[in-house]
Amino acid sequence: MIKHHNLLRIFFIFAVILSLCGHSYGFDLEKKVVKIKLKNGLTVLMLERHLSPTVSLYIRHRIGAVDEQNGKSGAAHLLEHMMFKGTTTIGTKNYMAEKKILDAIEKTGTVLDKEKRKGSKADPEMIKKISARLKKLEDQHKKYFIPNEIDRLYTQNGGLDMNASTGQDVTTYHVSLPANKIELWARIESDRLLNPVFREFYTERDVVMEERRQRVESDPDGKLYEQFISAAYKIHPYGRPIIGWEEDLINLSPDSVKEIFKKYQAPDSMVIAVVGDINPPKTLKLIEKYFGRIPASRDKKIAIPAEPVQTEERRVNVTFDANPMMIIGFHKPNAPSYDDYVFDVLEAILTKGRTSRLYNKLVTDLQIAKSISASNGVPATRYPNLFTIFAQPRYPHTNSELEEMILQEIEKIKTQPVTDEELTKAKNNIKMEYIKSLDANSEIASTLSYYEILLGDYRYFADYLSNIDKVTAGDIQKAAGIYLKKDNRTIAVLNKKN
Repeated sequence: MIKHHNLLRIFFIFAVILSLCGHSYGFDLEKKVVKIKLKNGLTVLMLERHLSPTVSLYIRHRIGAVDEQNGKSGAAHLLEHMMFKGTTTIGTKNYMAEKKILDAIEKTGTVLDKEKRKGSKADPEMIKKISARLKKLEDQHKKYFIPNEIDRLYTQNGGLDMNASTGQDVTTYHVSLPANKIELWARIESDRLLNPVFREFYTERDVVMEERRQRVESDPDGKLYEQFISAAYKIHPYGRPIIGWEEDLINLSPDSVKEIFKKYQAPDSMVIAVVGDINPPKTLKLIEKYFGRIPASRDKKIAIPAEPVQTEERRVNVTFDANPMMIIGFHKPNAPSYDDYVFDVLEAILTKGRTSRLYNKLVTDLQIAKSISASNGVPATRYPNLFTIFAQPRYPHTNSELEEMILQEIEKIKTQPVTDEELTKAKNNIKMEYIKSLDANSEIASTLSYYEILLGDYRYFADYLSNIDKVTAGDIQKAAGIYLKKDNRTIAVLNKKN
């Protein structure tokens, strides 16, 4: 039971949040952000917050799965794994001696891959012999390096929340540290970019292959999503899975990873965000000292082909030994288009909270859905994306029944304006989530670096709520009429094996 004073406290917090103007709250933060571009093109964002003697540090690269070459899907994700393997000075016991074995491993692995690619014409005895040679070299290599050295360095120096992620658009590395450890971070991260050593390449490739088997081949959600996104995008690389297609992964070479690393290393495709107990001039001096050494990029950016306008409904049917589920997606513009704000509001109206339109009707009242959620901006943000609905029917109801009810509700959005009550509640939900997302140093560093790397301007967050407030019922009805059409949708369903 919640005590009376707790109820008052919750009500007070709620009232304060709702009374905050989104623009002024974001603008207060925005005014305190220091933005500097180094001579080599790298962008640095700094924000002083002396709430605790800690600092959160984000490095984002505007390189992701969309930047891979055809036939080399999964290279960006594998590179993220390899970036934790150390450098010429971190994780090695004797790099000059180690390099000889690394070269022999790469040469042997390349020969082995070449033989395996022959398929039925491959020589089994030769594969066995080369595999044994590779295993022997990898065992010899173990005495020359210290595994997980980067992780150990951060952990021993008070590091928390250390992680990395690869997306369609961006690759991210972040850690939180005591404020007096910024130079340690700068030394480690700049060394990773200047002198990486891709140790245990073939072992790590096997790890990623197993990751794919677990997350896609053996997972109904992963299987359905991969087929859905592949059907929704026929030309644009958003249709490729971040983890890579199996036939590409098995053939990824060290050169594949080195190719994407060259793009990754370009300072003009990087943003660093530092938020916490800092002195901006001193922090900038450290960043310039270490990251300023990275040479400016001279490579031309390769244009990514646009996805053609969809002209007919696309359908995917997946059979799997799992409970039924479905995904419905509609193509739409990406941020900072005004329509993207409109779909953020529609997402909240449809499935944010138990009283939202689709949840209330299909899960609570009719009980034909086990779960339902809308998501604006699938799979990523750099290019036009999808407004997507994920749903599971509740037994004994079927995907067909659930699809029919969802599409009926979509039609109502197009023909009948949403109510003032729905609109207000959705905006309040967005406002609360937004303000909570700007609470901790790590969340602020994440937000600043995300908008700067994707939209070229971290200040997008400062105007976000004022733009959400502008969205009207008419805007929603208009956008739904333009984008939520049959010939613009892709529907993927997973049905259980009989």
